[in-house]
Amino acid sequence: MATATTRRRWSDFITCRQVLNIMVILGFMFNYMLRVNLTIAVVDMMIPTNATEETRVKLMEQNKFNWTTSQKNEVLGSFFWGYILTEIPGGRMAEIVGARKVFGGGMLLASLLTILTPVASTNFYVLVVLRALVGLALGATWPSMPPMAAKWIPPMERSKFMANMMASALGAALTLPVCGFLISLSGWECVFYVTGAVGIVWSILWFTLIYDSPSQHPRITEVEKYEIETKIAQMEGGGTKNAKPEKLPLKEILTCAPVWAIIVTHGCSVFCYFTVVNQLPTYMKDVLQFNIKNNGLLSSLPYFGKYLMAVLASYAADKLRKSGRMSTTVTRKVFTTFACSLPAIMMGIQALWGKTSAISVTVFTCALFFNGAVTAGYLSNVLDIAPNFSGTIFGMANTLSSIAGWVSTKVVAVITETESTFRTWRYIFWILAGAYAFATVFYLVFGTGKLQKFNSVDTTVQGKELQPLKTKYENGKEADIA
Repeated sequence: MATATTRRRWSDFITCRQVLNIMVILGFMFNYMLRVNLTIAVVDMMIPTNATEETRVKLMEQNKFNWTTSQKNEVLGSFFWGYILTEIPGGRMAEIVGARKVFGGGMLLASLLTILTPVASTNFYVLVVLRALVGLALGATWPSMPPMAAKWIPPMERSKFMANMMASALGAALTLPVCGFLISLSGWECVFYVTGAVGIVWSILWFTLIYDSPSQHPRITEVEKYEIETKIAQMEGGGTKNAKPEKLPLKEILTCAPVWAIIVTHGCSVFCYFTVVNQLPTYMKDVLQFNIKNNGLLSSLPYFGKYLMAVLASYAADKLRKSGRMSTTVTRKVFTTFACSLPAIMMGIQALWGKTSAISVTVFTCALFFNGAVTAGYLSNVLDIAPNFSGTIFGMANTLSSIAGWVSTKVVAVITETESTFRTWRYIFWILAGAYAFATVFYLVFGTGKLQKFNSVDTTVQGKELQPLKTKYENGKEADIA
């Protein structure tokens, strides 16, 4: 018995798919950590506009910077310059060389650049370039994940896996208060050293533990590999060969209405999300008068809610689809409507009555909580309609959303340049309400859960929605395979 015990491997206690889920959750947490660390640090990096000349001199000696509001937003917005450029190439490269290299490599490069941020900050233009390079590295990471899901996760379980990407909200929630604490403890420089080091450690673990497919994994059991590959082959191909086209069907993708339903809806939703992520700390400081420690803590509350809803909604969506109570199309539209229409209402409430801190914190928390349901809606939809080209399509969607994120910094800068008060911020909240509402309507009209013709050279199952299949197990009992 002792010999048998010593021969047991870690795979006897945790599956490779569970390890993948854990690493993806942590990966997206740290991904956003590397993105939003500057949004809280910049509050302490800048010299207050109302500071006296004597105070300015002292603060500059303490490595504080005399930036204008436009310069601050230029630093925050520069991330998107690079982020936009690698979205589509990153998704396509993940389809060709695998998500392991693309996601892990992007995270490692961004982590190394983050550690260099304090040195780069001594020159404003060097800092802008460095943040653009961080965006360049992280831009490829998000669209690389759907191709990973297409190889590792059976179709009826993919909503839950895509919810792991919403751990980015959890990362933002944890990063904001932690950064506030680090700043109060050791200054803003410490933020970049700590977050960069965490990213490097995660990257090493990623390349050690994760592989692009079950067939490539050296430690996976035959049982787990057979289960994953059989479910994917049977459900996506209906028992037939589901061959991926050798060339990218670019024309078919660009002229596909369901593809644009995902792209446009994602662009509107993330425009709103980026506006909140990048600007909420400033709003709380300028309008609600929170100090930096409370700023980080209270700014984090909406993101905890977003992740919680992502998990709950995705679990519900997969259960509804698997049971047959809802088709894939209906499921995606119901959850997208829920995720975008309710935040639109919340932003309207914020524009009308959000001058008090209690109402603002409640509204932002509820808005992002409801928006977390996108994982069960359009975010998982790319794997329904074209799993073979999910990286390219998601890259297109993230490109638009990245442009929208850059635009959001400009919109806020223009509206609040001369006056950062509740009166000026109301215009921003109405814009967010309109963007959420438009996303809802657009997806309801053009969205679908049907597998698209261009996904495969085998058209025997095209135009059909994925349904749970039945299979015979070795014990002779018939059961759902997913």
